[in-house]
Parts: sequence; structure tokens; C-alpha cells
Amino acid sequence: MSDKKEKSERKERRERPDRKARAERRERPERKERPARGERRERAPRAVKLNVINEPKESYTGGKSSLCPGCGHDQISNVIISAAWENGIQPHRIAKMSGIGCSSKTPAYYLGQSHGFNTVHGRMPSVTTGAYAVNKDLLYIGVSGDGDSASIGIGQLIHAIRRNMDMVYIVENNGVYGLTKGQYSATADIGSKKKKGPINKTQPIDLCALAINLGCTFVARSFSGSKKQLNAILKAAMSHKGFALIDVISPCVTFNNNDESMRSYGYVRDNEITLHMADYIPHFNPIPEVEVPEGNFRDITLHDGSTIRLETISDTHDPSDAVAALTALHEAETMAKHVTGLLYFDSTKASLVEDLGLVDTPLIDIPDKELRPSEAMLNKINAAYLA
Repeated sequence: MSDKKEKSERKERRERPDRKARAERRERPERKERPARGERRERAPRAVKLNVINEPKESYTGGKSSLCPGCGHDQISNVIISAAWENGIQPHRIAKMSGIGCSSKTPAYYLGQSHGFNTVHGRMPSVTTGAYAVNKDLLYIGVSGDGDSASIGIGQLIHAIRRNMDMVYIVENNGVYGLTKGQYSATADIGSKKKKGPINKTQPIDLCALAINLGCTFVARSFSGSKKQLNAILKAAMSHKGFALIDVISPCVTFNNNDESMRSYGYVRDNEITLHMADYIPHFNPIPEVEVPEGNFRDITLHDGSTIRLETISDTHDPSDAVAALTALHEAETMAKHVTGLLYFDSTKASLVEDLGLVDTPLIDIPDKELRPSEAMLNKINAAYLA
């Protein structure tokens, strides 16, 4: 009897309401039926973020990169996409220009809805000059490399700078010829050593110093690993009227990213001298109040009303002083370091279109009857020369 009683009590305890409730709570929810093979699962639509002209970022992207995985050039391409999208520039109002080299392959990877011209080696500036003369209202973004710009194309670059043509000229600078197995380029630093071969002993060409001496009106240097700084500088360059040169140190992961290289990710990260932290404020946004002590930042107004704000890190650097910019470059070179930031800016120099006295309407939009003189006018012009 005692055994039966014990069993009855145990059964009663097991069947108590609170125990049953807990058991029910522990029951797994019913599993949703999987869609049949071949059926597409419906997902909630993702919200698409638009810029100030109601364009999604996808409107500014391009094809898939075929560069080496980890190449610094791909990061620059991503920044170009972001900068153009954030500035609210219509993709079809941009012309992307390039020459020959790893850098000049990159226009295929961004701004797929924009105009483009891949020129022969070192000839991108002259082709851009011709396009600019007939259609000055486009934003010209030139992408070149240290070989394309500092060797075969240096003569073209020099005269484009002198003319102060309205364009953004980006040098993706890795110190080697990536397409021809990694020989040193004209910008390779003395004492730098790539993965294979001897140490470089040839004096490099500093494209930023060259540009400043030629009167370039916007000169900056950045690093492909400094996305925020590069983004602000590039957006400011897009708003600048005149020639804007941006020399971007972009490590070659295949031939020149070893510890002995002065253009490797690790070396640049550890030996970068940042003149200031840059921030870009577009003309369609109000300038925000900042909690920076007076005198520790400087606002530079750009041609379209936008502002680049420089939060001072170096107390001695003045972007309007060409000598100070050249001094900063020279001192960095003697210490085997890389100085980055907006080195020099001048808003007073006339651009090429102003020097040429071109009419407001781009030449490409002027009808033939206005461009071509009448027979009577042509005879009058010829008579003046023959008199």
C-alpha cells in the first residue's frame, strides 16, 4: 500500500498546474515551412539612402575590380564614389580621364554612368585640355600613376598645372611600375627597398613640391589608408575652381608593401606627419558650430560656396603660404617621413577658361550658325590680314 501511495503522490506532483505551465513554456515554437526548391523567399525591401539630388549611391559605382586584393587603388576608387555621391554631382556631369597603368585601370570601377576617356601613356592632361575647352561645364576627374605622371607624362602635367585648368588630378602613387613587374618609379624614396632588388639610390621627384613651384592652386597629399582625410580633401577638390592635384600614397601589395619599403602600409602609418584634420562642409549644408578653441581651426571658402575646415595640428603651417608648404615637404623628406593634408591653396588665380575668355555657354552647346562666320565676315577678316 505504501508503494502505491508513493507512486500516486509522485504522479500528482508531476501533474501540478505550475509544472505543466512551465513545460508548455519550454515547448519550441512551430517551425516555419521552408520554401520549395526554386521558390524565391520574400524579404522586406531595404530602404535606399539618397543624396541631395535623390540619387542612390549605386548610381556612382562601376564594375568589379581586377586589381590585386588589398591594392590601395581600390580604396581610392571607393572614396571617389563616396565623394561624388555626397557632393550631389550628377553622374552624367562628370568626365573621368586616365592614362596607362594600374591606376588608369580604376575608372572602370567607379562612376559607371559618367563619361570616360582612357588615353595613351602620359597624354591624359592634353586630351583633358581639349575636352575641357569645348565642354567646360563637366567636372573632370583625372586619375594617373607615378609613372604616368612623373615620367613619360611629366611634360603634359607641368603645362596643365601652369594653365590652371579646372580639373581634379589624382596621382595614385606607389613608387613602382606595377604593370611591368615592379621597377622603381621616379617617385621612389631614397633608401626604400621593394620586395626584390636593390635599395633605391636615385633622387625622387616630389610631385607636390613641383606643383607648388608651378603655381598650382590646390595641392594636397593623402594616404589610401586615411579614408576620412582623403574623402574631405577630394570633396574640396571637386568644389575648387582651378587645377587640384592630390598625391595619394597607395601601397602596391604585390611588389612594394614589405617592411623595408617606405611606401608600405606599415611604414606610412608609422611615419605620417598630419598637418591638420580636414572636414568638408558642402554649400547646401549650414556651417556647424564646433567646440574647437579659437585660432585652432581655419575655414577656407571654395569657389561654389562650400567650406573646407582645417583643424590645426601643426601650429606652423599656413596653407596659403607656398614657402611654408615647401618647407613642410622638405623637412618631412629629411626625416624620411610623409607629410599629409592640404599643403597649399590659392583662390585668387584665374582659371584657364577665364584666361581664354570663353563665353558662358560651353562651345559644344553653341549652334553652328553662331560658331561659323558668314562669307562676308570671313572675307572681311581675311582682308584685314592681307592688307
